[in-house]
Amino acid sequence: MEAVIVTGGKQYRVKEGEVIRIETLGVPRGGSVEFRPLLLYDQARVVEDPRSLAGARVVGEVVGEGKARKITVVKFKRRKNYRRTRGHRQPFVGVRITKIEE
Repeated sequence: MEAVIVTGGKQYRVKEGEVIRIETLGVPRGGSVEFRPLLLYDQARVVEDPRSLAGARVVGEVVGEGKARKITVVKFKRRKNYRRTRGHRQPFVGVRITKIEE
């Protein structure tokens, strides 16, 4: 069974045993997190009705934290002697999906 979950303003397609990188949640390593699915599906059927999904949940375990690769933001205006450079590394949490319940 697979599911589509929402966290951090983004949607993720997940299945049991998969590790996903999401926005930081403030949960320590080894902690449990729970997500609300938007959609559940398997080979035979698709469940997308909100009333049918009322009791559904996706459970995961935090396996690690880190920072993504550095991105460089450059602002430049020609002939005005204006140049700005700034870097950013987005923090993330690795979550292993342990259970998808209907």
